[in-house]
Amino acid sequence: MPDILIRNVPEDVLEVLKKRASESKRSLQQELLVILEGAALQDQSNAVDKAAIIRETLSGYGREYSDSTGLFRKDRDR
Repeated sequence: MPDILIRNVPEDVLEVLKKRASESKRSLQQELLVILEGAALQDQSNAVDKAAIIRETLSGYGREYSDSTGLFRKDRDR
């Protein structure tokens, strides 16, 4: 299995990660692998579904909210 090296981790972040690992009864490396696997395997479509639910809920307040994707693209193209 390949290795990953992360440099310049802030001390406060490292301490939180060590505490989290200890509370889970895992080594720091095991805890970091769990975090990375969770992030890599997270279902992105779930976020899209949640956004649709939020838009639908907000539309019940009598105001229409637009999709800001076009605005972000326009800003990036500047």
